[in-house]
Amino acid sequence: MNNKVNKLMNMKTFSKSLLALTTLTLSAQMLAAPVSAAPRSTDNGTSYTYNMNAASTAQTATIQNSVNMRDAASTSGKVIRKLTQGETVSVLEKTNANWYQVKDSQGNVGFVSANSNYIKVNGASNPSTGSSNSVNTNNSNNDDKQPISSSVEGVIKTGMSYLGTPYEFGSNRSNTQTFDCSDFVRHIFKQSAGVTLPADSRQQGSYVKDKGTAKNSISQLKRGDLMFFMSYKGSKASSYAGVNKNTERITHVGVYLGDGQVLHTYSVDSGGVRVDTVTGKAWEHRFLFGGSVI
Repeated sequence: MNNKVNKLMNMKTFSKSLLALTTLTLSAQMLAAPVSAAPRSTDNGTSYTYNMNAASTAQTATIQNSVNMRDAASTSGKVIRKLTQGETVSVLEKTNANWYQVKDSQGNVGFVSANSNYIKVNGASNPSTGSSNSVNTNNSNNDDKQPISSSVEGVIKTGMSYLGTPYEFGSNRSNTQTFDCSDFVRHIFKQSAGVTLPADSRQQGSYVKDKGTAKNSISQLKRGDLMFFMSYKGSKASSYAGVNKNTERITHVGVYLGDGQVLHTYSVDSGGVRVDTVTGKAWEHRFLFGGSVI
């Protein structure tokens, strides 16, 4: 009887020892597992891996010329602030072909034009393009979501090469020593895109209307469109109250650059060919219509 009891006690002691040994072995295996192993989770039967060591580092970019930071990837987006030349921002993503989402040194997050005239990304690689969900779907300017043609960029590049060229009313169309507004526009389209526009701004306006591309809102314009303006009546919107813009005479023309800016020339005092902000200025009140010629 005593022998049976002793055997049972020995078997019980052996079982406890075996259980303890198994527990120690499993613990040692868990401790020995690589710390970099990525945890996994499942959702509706699909397994996902999370990289706990991944760290996203935003690229930086330098502002080349003053440009508006907006609350949406659209020229109709509200202006958060104007970024100044030489300022450094963090690029969070390239929202689409024409816009970057950035963060400034003050912590503001917004969208700026991706055009190289305004921003230069530091480093060799470009930020990845975000999903289409990042684009403001209420944007009336659908062209912000479309690639800009090489012809348009060629025209603008040519125009930029003449920055500072003196203004002269009725300038000689056979040389580039001076320009007036319509001569400048006509020359850069002919030189770069092979498009021969009429000689004066009013005829150029008719040309755009005949093509059926005229738009009455700046927010509907795309980069490279012509912009037509009426005579100056004052710096405030109230100065233009009651004006019938359908019957106003065109007195000025320029090339829209996007982001509320125009490339043009308009007076000797202004310094000749230059880039100006339209939105929030008298130019916005003077705007009649615009449209594409390419």
